Amino acid sequence: MSEASIQTLSPQRVVSAVLRQLNQEQIDDAVACFTTDFRYKDQGIGLEFRDKERLTEFFRKTRELYPDCFLQADQTFVSDQHVITQWTLQVTITEPFYAGLTRRIPISIAGVSIVRTDNGKIADWADYYDGLTARRTALA
Repeated sequence: MSEASIQTLSPQRVVSAVLRQLNQEQIDDAVACFTTDFRYKDQGIGLEFRDKERLTEFFRKTRELYPDCFLQADQTFVSDQHVITQWTLQVTITEPFYAGLTRRIPISIAGVSIVRTDNGKIADWADYYDGLTARRTALA
């Protein structure tokens, strides 16, 4: 009798895949990379999710409010099942301006994600960035 080997992605590849999928608006595919008992914590705006439906809704709302958002991974460090990714998020915010006009402001946000994987899936993901600078309060 032969044993079937189950191939899982490395922690770095899992995280890279999720970032790529979010940039390409493949939200369901990105959320599928999380374990069933995961934790996602956005420290910048103080939100935490443990339910895939809520996480999906959060990612979709992010795209709705910031349709041009793009997250670029700048550096990645891997240690066993942990991945630390230093990133830059580019977004454009539209805000009210003088006399009923609006203005579009490009914002660049530096941050870090610390991720723990378990058997090729994401078990814990925490984002750290300056929430005030990010101006993402509409998501909270």
